[in-house]
Amino acid sequence: MTTKKLSFHFGLILYFLFAFLGAPSLMADESLKVVFLAGRPSHGYGSHEHLAGCRVLAEAIENSTENMACEVYSGGWPEDDSVLDDADTIVMYCDGGKRHPALQHLNVLDKHIKRGSGFVCLHYGVEVPPDDGGKEFLRWLGGYFEINWSVNPHWTADYKSLPKHPITQGVEPFAANDEWYFHMRFQPEMKGVTPILSAIAPEQTMSRKDGAHSGNPAVRKAVANGEPQHTAWAYERANGGRSFGFTGGHYHWNWGRQDILRLVSNAIVWSAKGDVPSAGLAVSGPSLESLEKGQDEQQPGRYSTEETRKKFLLTVGR
Repeated sequence: MTTKKLSFHFGLILYFLFAFLGAPSLMADESLKVVFLAGRPSHGYGSHEHLAGCRVLAEAIENSTENMACEVYSGGWPEDDSVLDDADTIVMYCDGGKRHPALQHLNVLDKHIKRGSGFVCLHYGVEVPPDDGGKEFLRWLGGYFEINWSVNPHWTADYKSLPKHPITQGVEPFAANDEWYFHMRFQPEMKGVTPILSAIAPEQTMSRKDGAHSGNPAVRKAVANGEPQHTAWAYERANGGRSFGFTGGHYHWNWGRQDILRLVSNAIVWSAKGDVPSAGLAVSGPSLESLEKGQDEQQPGRYSTEETRKKFLLTVGR
């Protein structure tokens, strides 16, 4: 058989493979890239450990997937932001408000979100000023912490049930002590937004006076009425991009809670348009001893491992 005929028959074989198996199946091994942008230290040992927290999440994702590559950058923003050019999702775990690293790079982020990159913001990273980044975050993330509307109390949120969603696969209902922000400013009529974590905020969350972060008439009325407060949400953007907001993450120790680690890891993979297994990612919470290491801040002399284990209901590493 001539070379020309061999090429012809090989081409037919490829054609039928694509026709019957589908082109996407041939691309299954292509890797997805997650870029973590970890903010600077700010709150002392065990809190707002952005870099250490990003490393925990990156390790959990890479160890439980076959086609996810994670890159972690410190300081809030990479020296060369071309690393974002091929990111399938961008994760910002950082201080927010007027110090949010995104505020100096709104045009860059807008470019990547318009091309369909996923976008994930954790804890303080969901807050930007309403007049500087607010309209962008509402469009990119589906919701954000708006001062004089949202609040940031520390409380134990009891998530008694979870919605059916790829992000919640393999995650059991749980209760956790954290600085769970709530009463976010969401898209009108929650368009495109799916609440992932919702709980009834107890009256004690309204114990502070009104202030930019502590209380206002609207949130007091919502709490008094027993309205469920959404502390994590998925957002499917009009261009097909996916976003996730998570208001927990103040305490570094909660990454040792398997359900919390799995939920956020699932969400990051989902935002990158990766496949989340029906049982969720096979993550295992790091031991408390490993969480104690690698933090930006020095461990204070008064710190107690056992008290931390009890306070945050940590069972790993025993």
